[in-house]
Amino acid sequence: MSRHHEGAGGSARTALWGRIACGWAVAFAALHFYWGLGGGVGLSVSAGPLATERPLWFVVVGLWGVGGLCLLGAVLAQLLTRSDLRGTPAAVTRWLGWGVSAVLLARGVVIEVLLLTGSAYADASVSEQQRAWTLTLWNPWFIAGGLAFGLASLRAGRHTDTEAPPASIC
Repeated sequence: MSRHHEGAGGSARTALWGRIACGWAVAFAALHFYWGLGGGVGLSVSAGPLATERPLWFVVVGLWGVGGLCLLGAVLAQLLTRSDLRGTPAAVTRWLGWGVSAVLLARGVVIEVLLLTGSAYADASVSEQQRAWTLTLWNPWFIAGGLAFGLASLRAGRHTDTEAPPASIC
């Protein structure tokens, strides 16, 4: 089918990836805000010594800042589901989506490859537990987010002119 005649079923599939990307970003933001408020579950295996020391720059930039960026990502993901974006704003939104996808995929894949080949984390301050969690949870999480934003960007703009924009936040 042509991209301008997908119909209602195509619209639902088009918006699905944007909603998945939005949910991914909101979940990641919530985790960072939880850590920023003092929560500790999962932080030590993610941030290592920074998790126990919690210097101000780490809390402000690494936890609250990343949480804020994730919320901006959720807004971007929601925009990727919109059928009423046309012209330049739609193109900019898609390019931003592709950029987020590339950053997340690069972060997940490059670190995964470095860890699997033994080229990274030679520093003794990184525990074996941190390495294992990074390989099995954090990197796949970044890869999943990168794929969701990439698919949302790919599918963006494939709505018909008669469709209404999705009403939900994610």
